[in-house]
Formats: sequence, C-alpha cells, structure tokens
Amino acid sequence: MILNIAPIVEGDGEVEAVPILLRRLVPHLLADAYAGVVRPIRQPRDRLVGNKQDCLKNSILFAAAKLTQIQQTDSLSLVLVICDSDDDCAKVLAQQMNTVALKAAFEHEVSIVLAVQEFETWFVGAAESLGRFLELKNPPPEKPEESGSKKRWVEDRFKGAKYSETIDQAKMAAAMDLTLCRKRCPSFDKLCREIERVLSLTTSPHD
Repeated sequence: MILNIAPIVEGDGEVEAVPILLRRLVPHLLADAYAGVVRPIRQPRDRLVGNKQDCLKNSILFAAAKLTQIQQTDSLSLVLVICDSDDDCAKVLAQQMNTVALKAAFEHEVSIVLAVQEFETWFVGAAESLGRFLELKNPPPEKPEESGSKKRWVEDRFKGAKYSETIDQAKMAAAMDLTLCRKRCPSFDKLCREIERVLSLTTSPHD
C-alpha cells in the first residue's frame, strides 16, 4: 500500500526532517505500507495558524494539486499540516485550522497536527534513543509536553557543536525511537492516529 503525503510545515528544519520521519513512521504503523512524500510546503507559523491572506487554505490547495499529479489508482493520499502549538492551546488551534481546511476544495484527506509545544518536544520524548546527540545526566521527563520541554531542553543537552534545526532535526528524526515518543507525547500519538486513520481507508472517500 502506498500513502502519498504532501506536508505543510513552518520551518526550514522541518522541510528536511518531516519527510524522513514520515518515511519511517508509515511502515512502522503498517508493515506493508510505503510513504511517498513530496517536498514540504513551508509557510511562516503565524500565517498558517491564522490563515492570513488565506495562507493555510491556499497551501492546502497547492499541496492537494501536488498529490493529484502523482496519484495512482491504488494509492492513498494525505495533505498533512504539522506546526508547533507554542503557547497556544493545541486543541482549540487545531479546531480553528480544521474549519479552514474543511472549506478548501480538495480531493484528498487532510490532517492538522500541532506539535505540543514544539517539534523538538518529540525529540525529548525519545531522548534515550538519541544518545549520539544528547548528553543525558538525568532521565528525561516522562511527560515532556506537560513539562514545557522544547528546543531549549535539546540545546542545553546537545553534544558537540551548537544545535542547528536545519542540520540536526533531520538526523534526529532518522534516529528517534518512534514507539517511545508515541508513549510520551500525545501530539505525536495524534500524528500516528491520523496516519493510521488514512491507512485504514481502502480507497479514497472522494473517488
């Protein structure tokens, strides 16, 4: 089974890291599944979450057009928006963004996933598997999203050179323990559940 995904992200680091993460995650969730990931569309967070000048809507339409170009009759498709919740309530923000997404004219499944609190929080959730990158003198928090652990937590424990989103996010996404992260980070579990939902569809509901 092929799941074609067109991600929409907020940062240059995620442009490189998210495809790596998704190519690992899809077969992790379903053994015979394969992820075909197009290059992510990057937009500033404030424009995405606030749909400024229809940024979210237009990004979804652009992503959907990319998927239509590569879609095969026996494949599934997903427009996937991943951005940080920061200090906002992820549930409320996701509902607002979903309202915009539902009004867009598209032929593919759409999912909004907000990393609580930042994308790096997912690395905190899988910290023990990232020993190449992180110096752990104490056990990581069991609930990193509730403890407010985010990029600063990673920066403070990063080995060697200074942590760089554009260089290190992709490397860490390739190494992180997906099962451990899902256990500790509800927003990563949300990402997993959204992908599982789409994988459960034998055919697109819009066909």
